[in-house]
Amino acid sequence: MTKKLAWFTALWLGVLPGVQAAADSDLRPVNATTDSLAPPAIDPAAPVRDDLRAFTQIAPPPGNFNLTGTRTEGQIEFGVRSDEVVTNALLNLSFRPSPSLIPGMSHLKVYLNDEMVGLVPVVAEQAGKNNQVQVPIDPRFIGDFNRIRFELVGHYANICENPASSAIWLDIGKDSTLDLSLQKLAVKDDLSHFPEPFFDARDNRPLTLPMIFASAPDLGQQRAAAVLASWFGTQADWRGQTFPVLYNQLPDRQHAIVFATNAQRPDFLKDLPPVDKPTLEIIDQPGNKYQKLLLVLGRDDNDLLKAVQGIAQGEMLLRGQAATIDSVKDLAVRQPYDAPNWVRTDRETTFSELQQFQGQLQADGMQPAPISLTLKLPPDLFLVRARGIDMDIKYRYTSPVQDDGSRLAVNLNNQFVQDYPLVNKREEGKQLLHIPLVQGLLDGGTQLTIPALQLGVVNQLRFDFDYASTFIGGSFNNGTNEGRCETITPVSNHVVIDGNSTVDFSGYRHYMEMPSLGAFANAGFPFSRNADLAQTLVLVNSRPPAGEVSALLNALGNISAQTGYPALKMQIADDWSKAKTTDADLLMIGRLPEQMKDDDKVNLLLDAAKSWINKPNRQTAFSSGASSPDDRRAESQTTISSGGPMAAVIGFQSPFDAQRSVVALLADSPRAWALLNGALIDSGKRAAIFGSASVIRESGVRSLRVGDTYWVGHLPWWERVWNALATHPVLLAAFATLVVILFALLVWRLMRRVSRHRLGDEDDE
Repeated sequence: MTKKLAWFTALWLGVLPGVQAAADSDLRPVNATTDSLAPPAIDPAAPVRDDLRAFTQIAPPPGNFNLTGTRTEGQIEFGVRSDEVVTNALLNLSFRPSPSLIPGMSHLKVYLNDEMVGLVPVVAEQAGKNNQVQVPIDPRFIGDFNRIRFELVGHYANICENPASSAIWLDIGKDSTLDLSLQKLAVKDDLSHFPEPFFDARDNRPLTLPMIFASAPDLGQQRAAAVLASWFGTQADWRGQTFPVLYNQLPDRQHAIVFATNAQRPDFLKDLPPVDKPTLEIIDQPGNKYQKLLLVLGRDDNDLLKAVQGIAQGEMLLRGQAATIDSVKDLAVRQPYDAPNWVRTDRETTFSELQQFQGQLQADGMQPAPISLTLKLPPDLFLVRARGIDMDIKYRYTSPVQDDGSRLAVNLNNQFVQDYPLVNKREEGKQLLHIPLVQGLLDGGTQLTIPALQLGVVNQLRFDFDYASTFIGGSFNNGTNEGRCETITPVSNHVVIDGNSTVDFSGYRHYMEMPSLGAFANAGFPFSRNADLAQTLVLVNSRPPAGEVSALLNALGNISAQTGYPALKMQIADDWSKAKTTDADLLMIGRLPEQMKDDDKVNLLLDAAKSWINKPNRQTAFSSGASSPDDRRAESQTTISSGGPMAAVIGFQSPFDAQRSVVALLADSPRAWALLNGALIDSGKRAAIFGSASVIRESGVRSLRVGDTYWVGHLPWWERVWNALATHPVLLAAFATLVVILFALLVWRLMRRVSRHRLGDEDDE
């Protein structure tokens, strides 16, 4: 999400005044365009698509701007794909100015890539009302990456006004949109631009990349496609990704990947010469020069796997129309919990390692925008009895005019943690802070008091530099209405969080209660314990339908998007008995074998159109809520037959290893597979997946906690005892009572011995 926030500043391109004032020539915006600019040369026969980008999708939450006298600027960003060009751009702007603003003196300036492209004056008819305007934008000012910045110039008095007054504001509504017409460009057949055009970092939409096979793929082709899908998942990152699967057919107006061996090829590649090495080639789709195909070619399935490994580990070497993969060698073995997207748990992590884009750790303005960092943690990090997380924060800031209450506020997951004063320092330097997350009571020092249990898989750490606004009031001399008005021109403040600041999660054990489908949906756990999925066995059906293959690719793409590393070491099999001899977590796709249909471990099974479900005794409404074994005990079992589609994600303990887990993706029809795939790529639906069973229907996702739980990871016995006591107050009270009684008996016996000894000494006398 942080990257999406950074993109938000480029959307606002030139702005016109209100609809009711559009006919008034005096109210037309001042644009940087001229009629003398020649239109770009574009093939009129190229395909065109319309892209309506709503501010709820491209603006920082909640999707609107509130510009004030102290925070006069807001910005958004958007990108344009390298294989498209904007032919028409229209900004549909919704805004409401303060009724206190003086018409003629107040206006909104719009900058595109630091060039002013629009000016919106505030007129009397617009004050306090919601206004809708349409602003045409010259598309030649739009580049690959674009930043649009809004600046409010607001006045409520002719003299002696306070720019920090609450009377100065202008709201830009979340119903504003940017309407773009984009035309396709013919792309050269050159792999040096890879992964473009198949994935373009400028495109913030979810990645949709079809994968084509000659027919239902065998195990080798499924593994090659899964590895490549996982690599594209690392590229898509927060955008999301989906991989539709096609058999012997081309997609409709989309770039695509084709897997083909010399013996198995789609019909549209039947004239392609055979290859003698793992080969990658980019070509036009037959009859369509605007859509590309990436051909993954080989003599057999092993060549296909080697070809995608070459992409995953050496895409920077690709060039020309075709390239052959000569060799791929592993030089080092990856360690558990070393996923690139996760905070390191074996040492301190610097903030520069967590930085996602240039300039993320600094801000400017009279009231600088918040500085945010994302902390992604392994789901099984055991923090129940954690003393706290150490953060050493170094920051620099523009000195306040005086010691007037300016402060740095630290927030974690939108919850206030602690603040520190910004003093009026007389010399330059750095201020060091040592911040443990858990520290009993505040002692007036630099200690925070955040329970570690508030940490989740994805955490937002935010730093707000709040400057007091006592620096700008104007006044008359001697307190009268006569004399000279004195004001102070406000200056921009500069704040920086040093990249050498650190956060330390080292020293904590890995121990977690399972099953936890929330950890699977949002972090790929337990498979993501090894970023390359070295301890994962995927069990699939031989010659599966397209929906099942798509579910495999989407699941692996989602896991790698969370870890930031492709699934290079993932194993795959269609022989269910292999799970008995493989030390690995199991990801099942398609159906459950008969030997695993155990009433005690499998809470939901689907068999064609008939299904049965165990309903727990008590259901927690929230995914984070704790539940007792009595609550998870199955209360009833219901069997229902229906023609409607239904899919499920279930989790349970492996019957072959107590430390291993099974996650099964099940569906009863092609439409159910579509529902399952839609849930895997939708962040909102993934958030609704938790517990041990999640049912996916047309109406949405419903999750349950039912059945036995188990623990994975390692925790010494004495820590397990303390954990059991901490989570069971009755046991803790009984244990405390027992300790007190034993201690009292010990003291009593000791005092009795002392008394006898003293009496014995007196008798001797």
